[in-house]
This record gives sequence, C-alpha cells and structure tokens, in this order.
Amino acid sequence: MGTGTGTGTGTARGDGDGVAERRLHPVTPLRRAWAPIAVVAGWAVHDPDQAQRRLTELTTFTLLLGLAVLIPVAALYGFLTWWYTHFAVTGTELRIRTGLLFRRTAHIRLDRLQAVDVTQPLLARFAGVAKLRLDVIGTDKKDELAYLGEKEARVLRAELLARAAGFAPETAQEVGEAPAQRLVHVPPRMLAVSLLLTGAPWAMLLASLVVPPLIWMATHNVWTVLATALPLLGAAGANSVGRFIGEYDWTVAESPDGLRIDHGLLDRTHETVPPGRVQTVRIIEPLLWRRRGWVRVELDVAGSSNSVLVPVASREVAETVISRVLPGVTVPGVLSRPPSRARSCAPFWWRGYGLTVTDAVFASRHGLLRRSLSLVPHAKVQSVRLVQGPWQRARSLADLHVDTGANKTVTAGLRDAAEAATLLHAQADRSRTGRREARPDRWMA
Repeated sequence: MGTGTGTGTGTARGDGDGVAERRLHPVTPLRRAWAPIAVVAGWAVHDPDQAQRRLTELTTFTLLLGLAVLIPVAALYGFLTWWYTHFAVTGTELRIRTGLLFRRTAHIRLDRLQAVDVTQPLLARFAGVAKLRLDVIGTDKKDELAYLGEKEARVLRAELLARAAGFAPETAQEVGEAPAQRLVHVPPRMLAVSLLLTGAPWAMLLASLVVPPLIWMATHNVWTVLATALPLLGAAGANSVGRFIGEYDWTVAESPDGLRIDHGLLDRTHETVPPGRVQTVRIIEPLLWRRRGWVRVELDVAGSSNSVLVPVASREVAETVISRVLPGVTVPGVLSRPPSRARSCAPFWWRGYGLTVTDAVFASRHGLLRRSLSLVPHAKVQSVRLVQGPWQRARSLADLHVDTGANKTVTAGLRDAAEAATLLHAQADRSRTGRREARPDRWMA
C-alpha cells in the first residue's frame, strides 16, 4: 500500500495498517471556529424579535462575560475538530477521518474519482491555502479537504489523478500535474458586454424599480417594500455583477486528465471536466448575442456540479471546445421544425423547436428569444419516452423525451406522432450500439 508524504500540514501519524496520516493546514481551526458563532447568529436571524429582547435585557458586564466564554469555546471547538481530522492516501483509496464526538471515516475509492477541483476563497488566497473538492461517481455530495497549503493541494490533486488513471502508488507522486494546452480565454471586456446584452439582469432591475412603489402604494409598509425590493436587487446583482465576478478570467485548457477550467475574480476555482462523463452539452444563444455570433456553452456531468464550459465565445471557438468534450461530434447546422399544425399547440413558440439525429448525437432545440440547442451522445441516453397530451393526440403530435445519466431530460417537442414513434425505437437501438462502442471513462488514456 502506498503512503502519503506531508508538505506542511502538520505531523504525520500512522494508522492501523501503517499508512501515514496527515492533518489539514494549521489555519483550518480559524475557519471551523466560526461554527458555534454561526449557531448563535442563526438563532438571532430565525427569531429576531426575541433576540432583540434578550439583547436589551443584558447588562454590559453580562455581554462581555458571554463573549469571554463564547470566543474561547469557539476557538477550542475549531482546534479540536482540526486535531481529530486526518486523511491518508493508500494504494486504492483516499481515507478521511473526521468527528469530535461522533467519528466518521470516508473511504473514497480512487478508481471512482471523476474530478478533483481546487478552490480558493478570497481569504484563503491571502492565507496561501486551498480547498480540495472531490467528485466521486455515484454520490451527490462532494467530499472535501479544507484547508491544505496551496502547493500541497496541487501536488495531492496531481497524485490522486495519477492514481485514478492507474499509475502505481510508488510512481504516482513522480508523475506530477499533467501538462495543459490553453484552448479558450474569455477577455473581461467580452464577458462584461455579454452580460449587458443579457435580458435577465435588466428585467430584474426594472422589476426592482417598478414593483416596490406599487407595493408601497398598496400597503404603506416599509418592511414589506424592503422585503420585496432587496431580493429583486439581489437577483439583478447575481445575474450581472455576481456572474462577472464568478466568471472573470475564464480559461479552458486541455490536458490528459480532462478539460481544466480556471475562473474567478475574488474566489479562484480550478475545476476539471472529466473525459467520458459529459452527458449533455447545450449551446445557448440569447437574442442580443446573435449579431455578434456569440454563444454560451453549458454541460451536464454525471455526479458533478460543473455546469458551464464557456460563458461566452464565438460560435467557431465554442464548436472547437465541444469537439474536445465530445470527440467525433460535429454541431449540426440544420434542424427540422415541427409540422405546421403544431401552431395550434404553441401559436408563436412552435417555430423555436427543432430536431436532428446524427450518427453521434441526438440534437434538440427550443426557444425563440433564447435559443438552446442540446446535444446528447447516443451512448449517454438512459431511456427514451414518448409523451402525448390530449390536445397533442387530437393534432397527431407527440413529445419525445430523452433521459441522460445526469438525471436530466432533453425534449424534442411537437413532433409528428408517427415520426416520434419511429424515432423512439431508432433511438433505443442507437443507444445500445453507442454504449457497446463507447470508450472507457479513464484519465490519461
């Protein structure tokens, strides 16, 4: 069994099978010490009236005494949780032992790893530490190691990816991080212009300016107005400023362990799109982007939270990146519309639907103002369903639903019923053939 080597996270100790265990970075207790304080703050937010009454009843001496007790208790809690947290890399798994009162041991099989991401919140960047987040096949919740030294986090990430790729334990540490070739870099100016040309932030901003005065005229209650205006302003900010901060300096690079995505102005995130795990790719074209030829590329990855591949890029660049994610796939240029009788089911929007099936993918489009083209490789289709409502049956129409391994559904809407029935059986055959011919989902192959 292999052993991990420490690089500044504290003294290594051995467990029962002789594998060296390591602790997290010494700065970690400062992060965990906030838990008891967060409990008190959560109670105050949950019941602000009672919290205010209790606070006014406290004398200055009592308040200072409470702080004198709370701060050391929080510091002790942070230290003990750090002290009783260890991790070790064996020949087959990453083992994480946590718990102060109730012990928990996570056994993460290395051959089930599909992504290992490094994230750095703003304060962590100043402290020179990073968080390692692990995507494991078959689990919805990510395990994480927070925090490690920045250099150690990258070394450990490279070692885990090497072992997941099948390298022997004694050579995995020598492999190091695989080289990467940059494919796309989104300039800040292009990102800012693309956000200004998106309708959602402006709609939220307009609503935040129009709705609160109407509520004030109806209720004359300041708290009701604030309870309405603040969420609307927050949504507008999240769709503009928040997205700019999160997608700033977006870079996509190709490496043997998948596509690496680096982004973030304040919090830096280093993600990996694992090869072979992408279930669906979506090409999104907002109305105001079309004259510039810009698109946004999103994806669904089985068991992963990765959702954006490229926030904005020219269509040519986007198709180049898609060809790396889905080898052998060409984005179809022409899609067939539903029959004209579909107008009675969707009088205006029926023109936004489209469908084509190639040898590699099932491609479906919907939307007029915001077009969205979904590409599903045949090998990733888990099930196919034909659905007809009563109005569709009267018009000999049907919807074809394709379910993927990421618990997502792509729908080809308002198709001719006979065509949909034929596609249903043909797609089932294509999916079986695609799974037989699919390459194994392995890194560094």
